[in-house]
Amino acid sequence: MHIVLLGTAAGGGFPQWNCWCPTCRTARTDPGEARPRTQSSAAVSADGARWFLLNASPDVREQLRMLPAPVPAGVRHVPVEGIVLTDAELDHTLGLALLREARHLQLWATDAVHRVIAHDSRILPVTRAFADVRVEELVPDRRTGLCYRDGTASGLRVTCIPVPGGPPRFASEERPGHTVGLIVEDERTGGSCAFVPGCGGLDDGLLRRLDAADLVLFDGTFWTDDELIGLGIGERTARQMDHLPVSGPGGSLAQLGKLAGRRRVYTHINNTNLMLLEHGPERAEVERAGLVVGADGMRFTL
Repeated sequence: MHIVLLGTAAGGGFPQWNCWCPTCRTARTDPGEARPRTQSSAAVSADGARWFLLNASPDVREQLRMLPAPVPAGVRHVPVEGIVLTDAELDHTLGLALLREARHLQLWATDAVHRVIAHDSRILPVTRAFADVRVEELVPDRRTGLCYRDGTASGLRVTCIPVPGGPPRFASEERPGHTVGLIVEDERTGGSCAFVPGCGGLDDGLLRRLDAADLVLFDGTFWTDDELIGLGIGERTARQMDHLPVSGPGGSLAQLGKLAGRRRVYTHINNTNLMLLEHGPERAEVERAGLVVGADGMRFTL
C-alpha cells in the first residue's frame, strides 16, 4: 500500500491567509524554518497509480499534482477512484465540489457525515449538479472494501472507528459518527495505516487500535490546550474544540510515545502550533518521543 500525505495543515492552511502569529510570521519570512503546508488530506493506493483520497480539502487541485500516475492515453484522466471522509468539516469536504469534473465520484461516509453534507453544508447536492456521486455508508467497526470506479476490488479495506468529536458548528443535529478515524488495510501485504486527523481524546481501546497499525497519522492540531486563548485569537481550549493537545499531561505525545516500534506522524497541524518550527524546542520534543511532524508530500509504503 502506498500512502501520500497531500496536506498536513488544519483548516486555513499554513501560513493562514489572515494570520500573523509567530509561526505564520516565520513561514512568510523564513520558509526554511517553517515549511508552508496545505490543508489536511492523504491518499492511499494499492498499485501506485489509482488513488483513494482520505478527505477532500479545499486545496485538492494543487495536491493531486503530488500523486504519481501514468501519462494518460486520452484527453481526460482521473487518478481519484473515490473519497473516504472522516467528518463533514469544511476543510475536509469542500474539495468534493472541486472534483466535479470527474463526472463520476465514489464517496464513503458515515450516516451522520452524509446527512450534514447533504442537508446542512449542501456540498453533496452542489457536486451532484455536475457529477454522479455514489455514497456508500461507513458503519463503525465494519470492514468495507474499496472498489475502483469500474467496480473491481482494489484490495484495500477501510474500517471506521468512532473517536471523540462533535458535529460541525453548522450541523442541524448531533448524531453518532460525526467524527471517525480510519484504519486502511492492504489485503495483499497485510500493511495497515491509521488516519485520525481529528480526535478529542485517547482511551485504552483507541490506543490499542493505533498500536496495531504499521503507520499512525494522528491529530496534531494544537501544541497546548490554551493555545488560541494565549494568543488572544480564540476563547475555547483545544479540548473544547475536540482536539487533544500534543503536549502536557494526558496529551497525545505522552500517549503515542508509548506505541513502541510504530511509525507515528502528526498531521492536521494548526497554523499556531509551535512544533511547525523546524528547529524549535517543540519539534525536538516530538522527535525525542519517536514521533514525526508531518509535511506535505511525505510518502510511505506498507
